[in-house]
Amino acid sequence: MIRIFKTEEGHIQQKDEITPGSWIALTNPTATEILEISKRFQLDPDDLRAPLDEEERSRIETEEGFTLIVVDIPSIEERNDKDRYVTIPMGILITDDVIITVCLEDTPVLTAFMDGRVRDFHTYMKTRFILQVLYKNASLFLQNLRIIDKKSIEVEEKLHKSTKNRELIELLELEKSLVYFTTSLRSNEVVLEKLMRNEKIKKYPEDTELLEDVIIENKQAIEMANIYSGILSGTMDAFASVISNNLNIVMKFLATITIVMSIPTMIASFYGMNVNSHGMPFATHPYGFEIVMGFTLVLTLLVAWIFSKKDLF
Repeated sequence: MIRIFKTEEGHIQQKDEITPGSWIALTNPTATEILEISKRFQLDPDDLRAPLDEEERSRIETEEGFTLIVVDIPSIEERNDKDRYVTIPMGILITDDVIITVCLEDTPVLTAFMDGRVRDFHTYMKTRFILQVLYKNASLFLQNLRIIDKKSIEVEEKLHKSTKNRELIELLELEKSLVYFTTSLRSNEVVLEKLMRNEKIKKYPEDTELLEDVIIENKQAIEMANIYSGILSGTMDAFASVISNNLNIVMKFLATITIVMSIPTMIASFYGMNVNSHGMPFATHPYGFEIVMGFTLVLTLLVAWIFSKKDLF
């Protein structure tokens, strides 16, 4: 899908025609759309296809006539009716006339600009637009990291009483997301450092300050991801022991119940043997059944009381 945007009189508007100073947003473009844009702006189609590869690494390349920036952005995908946090690449191509963004899916990083929710945003100010996109991306990483932290706390509360591995698997998925985020943020950090040294992208004093803000925001996201990952890793080790201990408590309770219930079973088994009734206590007594049942009940309660004193229930 191809969408064209341009800032006019301080407001972002969607256009039907490509003019100088426009922003062309390619979202999961078809082969025909890629060829159309590549021919119009004399670009290599492979550069437009590169961000569509989920395994594409973050990088910055400067060629004659254009500059390509590829960064990782956070994304949410659904697996087994649960949200999973991953990263996907996004490409930004800067030409003399326009800026082109390429991504596999609609992302909040770009929709904020499309909806006009970003202040001081102008499509013709290419360097500032790039930095604003990168700043929004770093902020989105921070936002998703806070969500992951809240989800991990919710799973931890369930783990206190859990005897199954379901919650541990959820924590493992969150830890994997943190690993993806950390790796992508470090790759983006390298791109930002190269961007600061790149002389072919014109930077004004206010743009340099914004770039420094982007780098700081990205570093903060890296630190937060590392902290959350360390906490989550320690939590998983601790709660693996908790689950094992919970299972031991259940097994101890069942074993105690089995021992207590074996007393009436044994007495009933003795009286159920095919032997002469004259040899069995109270066998001929008119209230023999009630006496035996009462004795069994007292003995069972006595054993249960002893076990409860030893904290075996």
